[in-house]
Order: sequence, then C-alpha cells, then structure tokens
Amino acid sequence: MPTAPAAQGALRPRVLAFPADFGAHPDTRTEWWYVTGTLLSQGELRGFQITFFRSRTAVPTTHPSRFAARQLLFAHAALSDLPQRRLRHDQRIARAGFGIAEASQRDTDVSLQGWSLRREGGSGPSRYRAVASSDTARFAVDLRLAATQPLLLQGEAGWSRKGPRPEQASHYYSEAQLAVSGTLRVDGRAWPVEGGAWLDHEWSDTLMDPQAVGWDWIGMNLDDGAAFMAFRLRRADGTALWAGGTFRGADGQTRSFASDAVAFAPGRVWTSPASRAAYPVEWTVTTPAGRFVVKALLDSQELDSRASTGSIYWEGLSELFDEAGRRVGRGYLEMTGYAAALKL
Repeated sequence: MPTAPAAQGALRPRVLAFPADFGAHPDTRTEWWYVTGTLLSQGELRGFQITFFRSRTAVPTTHPSRFAARQLLFAHAALSDLPQRRLRHDQRIARAGFGIAEASQRDTDVSLQGWSLRREGGSGPSRYRAVASSDTARFAVDLRLAATQPLLLQGEAGWSRKGPRPEQASHYYSEAQLAVSGTLRVDGRAWPVEGGAWLDHEWSDTLMDPQAVGWDWIGMNLDDGAAFMAFRLRRADGTALWAGGTFRGADGQTRSFASDAVAFAPGRVWTSPASRAAYPVEWTVTTPAGRFVVKALLDSQELDSRASTGSIYWEGLSELFDEAGRRVGRGYLEMTGYAAALKL
C-alpha cells in the first residue's frame, strides 16, 4: 500500500500540548513511538526495543468503506540477549481498526495484535506499560516505565529540523531516564527485571531529503542523570547532509546543537553475514557538550523488518564513553540505510 504524498508545508512549528500530543496525529504522514532500554536480572544485562509506527496511506479519508486501509500500524520488538550473544526480534503489521490495530489521539495508547504501549498520568509525570511477546523468537516482556525527569523537547521546543529545507522537520520529544521494572520471559523461563529506558515520539510529513539514504542516531542515559541525543542524516557517500542533537545535564540545563556543530566519525566496522551491510559499531560523536565514543555491546544487532516496514537496519544496546575512556552511560545506537537506501 503506497503512503500518501506529503502535504507541502502542512506541518508548522507550534507549542506542543500535553496530554493530547502524547497521542497519535493521523493527519501526518509518518509517526513512531520508540522505546529502547536496559533490563538487569540476576546480574545479567540485556537490551530491549519496542516500537510502534503509524503511516497514513493514499486512501482518502472520504472513502466510504470502513475496511479501507487509511492508516497502517507496524510494530517491532527486539531483545539484545547478551548472555546468549544473540538478537531476538519479531514484527507486526495491520491496517488500523477493528480492535486489531489502534492508535488513540487522546494519549499514548497504541496496540497491534496483542502488543501494546499505553500511558497513564494525564498532564502529570508519565507512567507507561509496554507489552510484547514472540513465539518464534521465544521472548516476552511486560514492563512498567516511570518518568523520573520532565519531558525533553527536541530541537526548538519540540520542532526538530531534519534537512536543509524548512519543511524537512518533525515534532519530536523524548522521555529520558525512564525507570523500568517488570517481567522478562526467555525460552520459557521468567525473571523480574529492572533497568532504564528512553522513549522517542516523533511525527512528520516530510522527514528525509531526497539526497539522504539513512541516518545514524544515539539516545543515551548517562549515569549521572544527564540525557544525550545526537543524529545525522547521511548521503550515499557517507557524508552528513544534516545533523542535530540535545544534551540535558544532570543540573537540568538543556543545550540544542546546530547542524554544523555535530560530527559522527565511524570506527570499527562489523559486516552482517545476512545482508552483507557494513555497520560502524563504534563511533566518535563530537558536539558542543563534548566528544564521546559509542561502542556496541553486541555486533550482531541487525533487524530484518522487510515483512513490515520494508527495511533492514541496525538497532542495538551500546555504551557511552568520555574522552578519557571512562564509561559514562548506556543507551541505543540506530543505523539505517546501510543495507539499502531507506524509503519512508
């Protein structure tokens, strides 16, 4: 099903309003709720990803059939199983409606074939529940995520530029330093877990410039309570088309970075035996807040999502180091457009 053409200039900078903006924005072309984090149990560390995507299709809203696929929902769930040195992952896709796939406009409440992400808290601090399970990958999570810090509005008060043209932008906020508790089940065994997480919610009409083939992104919770996000959109030759990021210190002071103030320098490369894509699994990221090194905790964290969103990408648990080589945080690194140019 083709996605709808973007309405040129339809999205404009505005003040985000909560709790409504926690919910879905079906008039926009692309939207996602992206949760990544760590789970610790019995001294063993694992990473998790639960993501819901919404895409407006080319079917007009005036179509008379209630079966018309005006909105599609996708979901990815993954477990970076460090004890077993493997990535477990699964995916879902369905048209919205009929209780099979839903995305509420009132607050974060998305569900797809038994997987869900729901928020409580109204206009106060967020409390989420995330549920996903996979028979094929043999894992399941039932997690509670509680806000410990205020919302982190990305870019200029939640308006995040993604390219040289003004319309290449998104509304974008994050929930950093979420406290996680719940249950993890792997291969039929269950454990209580605790950890930390990062949630991104982003919606847009025109996200990628035609020159961009993909992006590199990091979202890191620092040990001292700080939060660090940086990204770049990448041309086919590997150079940066656009970049940005945010650093909120432990003192609550926030700095947003201009495009020319962020640099990603690749380090060690891992080549996927499945896709043959070559991913830099170590990066040096330079920003006005400092120079950091990102190192993947497991090389093999490539997700083949061609059965849902149509792409192959790398998304994995990683650690953050300062210039002196000290580990200062942990979070997720995402790399898209390496197996093939990303098409949204």
